[in-house]
Amino acid sequence: MPLSNSLLIILAIALIGFFITRQRAYSIALKNGGVAKLHSLPLYYGYLAGIWALVPALILLACWSAFENTLINSSVLGLAPADLVAQGEDQMALLLNQVQNIAAGSIEASPDDALQARMVARMQSLQGTSLLIKSALAIILAVVGVLWAFKSVNPNYRARIKVEGFVRIAMLLCASVAVLTTVGIVFSVLFESVRFFGKVPISEFMLGTHWSPQTSIREDQVASEGSFGAIPLFLGTLLISAIALIVAVPIGLMSAIYLTEYAKPQVRAFAKPAMEILAGIPTVVYGFFAALTVAPALRGWGESIGLSVSSESALAAGLVMGVMIIPFVSSLSDDVLNAVPQTMRDGSLGLGATKSETIRQVVIPAALPGIVGGVLLAASRAIGETMIVVMAAGLAANMTVNPLEAVTTVTVQIVTLLTGDQEFDSAKTLAAFALGLMLFITTLVLNVIALHVVRKYREQYE
Repeated sequence: MPLSNSLLIILAIALIGFFITRQRAYSIALKNGGVAKLHSLPLYYGYLAGIWALVPALILLACWSAFENTLINSSVLGLAPADLVAQGEDQMALLLNQVQNIAAGSIEASPDDALQARMVARMQSLQGTSLLIKSALAIILAVVGVLWAFKSVNPNYRARIKVEGFVRIAMLLCASVAVLTTVGIVFSVLFESVRFFGKVPISEFMLGTHWSPQTSIREDQVASEGSFGAIPLFLGTLLISAIALIVAVPIGLMSAIYLTEYAKPQVRAFAKPAMEILAGIPTVVYGFFAALTVAPALRGWGESIGLSVSSESALAAGLVMGVMIIPFVSSLSDDVLNAVPQTMRDGSLGLGATKSETIRQVVIPAALPGIVGGVLLAASRAIGETMIVVMAAGLAANMTVNPLEAVTTVTVQIVTLLTGDQEFDSAKTLAAFALGLMLFITTLVLNVIALHVVRKYREQYE
C-alpha cells in the first residue's frame, strides 16, 4: 500500500471519528437536559477525536520514516563480502547508491552481478515489508485513537480544555520551528565563517581595500594567494542601496500620502493595484531594463554634459532597484496611514490646522513606526538584491563612492564564489560564508534601529 493511500485512510478515519464523536456528544447532551449540561460543546469532542486519530499516527509515520532507511541500508550492506568492505566507505557508498537506484527503477541492474541482485532483492523486500507494517500500525493507531475519544465522551469530560491545550502546543512548536531555523542558519554561517577567519585574518577581511579571491583549490593549480579585503563590497552595497532608498522612500511615501489623504476613491482603486504590479515583476526583468535602457541612457546623458559614465554603474542599478522597491514602501505606508484614527485628523482640523499641517504634524508622526517598518523592509530588499546588480553594476569590486562607476555588492560576490565546482576547504569558498555573516549582522543592526524608533514613537502616540 503506497504511503499516500495510508495517509488518505488515516485522514478518512479522523473525519469519521469527528462526526461520530460529535454525534455521540449530542446524544448524551439530549439525555442529560441539553448541550448546556456538557462541559464542552459537542464540536470540541469531535475535534478531540480527530486529533487523537491524526497526531499519534503521523508521529509514528514520521519516526518510522526517520530511521527506516538507515536500518534497511545497514541490512543490505551486511550482504557485502569482507573484501568489498575493506575497500573503504566510499566504495560501499557507491555500491549502496547503485542498489538504491536499481531498486527504485532509475537504472537497470547488471545481469551478471549476483551480489547486486541479492542486495536489490533484499532492499525491495525490506522496503515493502516496512511500508506494510508502518501503514498498518498507523491505521490501527488512528482507529484506537478514535475509539478512545468516542468512549471518553461524557458530560464532565473537559474536551475543550484538551483541544485548546493541543492548539497551544501546536502554536508553540510552530514558533519553535521559526526560532530554531534562525538559530540553525546563524550557526551554520558562523561555523564556516570561523573556518574562514582561521585562514584569513579578520583584520584583513574587515579593513582590507582590495578584493580578489582567486586562489588555487588544488595543489596542481597555479594561482595567486588572493586578497580578501571586503571594504569595496560593503561600500558598493551601501552605495547602491542608498541610491535605491533615495529613489524609493520619497516616491513611495508621497504616493501613499496622496492615495490615503487626497485621492478620490476611483483614482485610488486604480492607482494602488497598478503601483503594486511593480512588486510582481521578476528581478531579472528589472535587470534587463537597467542594462538595456537605463544604463545606455545614463551614459548618453553623461557624455552630453562631459561626464564619463561607465557602461555598468551603481547609479543605473540603484535607480532601477529604487523603482522595484517603491511598492514595499508605498503599500506598507498606505496601510499604516489608513490605520491612524480619523479622530486624530478631525481634532487637528478642528483646532484650525490645515490639511497639510495635519498630515505633517499628526498623521505622519502617529504612523511613523509603520513607515519605519516599510523603509526597513525596502532596505533589506535592496541590500539582498542580486540580479539587478549583476546586470547593471557589474562584478568589479571597485572601492569608490562615485555612482557613475562600476561596483559590486556582497550578495553578488556570494553567488560568484559559490557558483560551479568549489572546494569547501579553500578560503575562496569560505569567504562567501563570512560575507553572509556580515550581511546578517548588518540586517540585525537595521532591525535594532527600527525597533528603537518604533518603540519610541509608539509610546508617544499610544
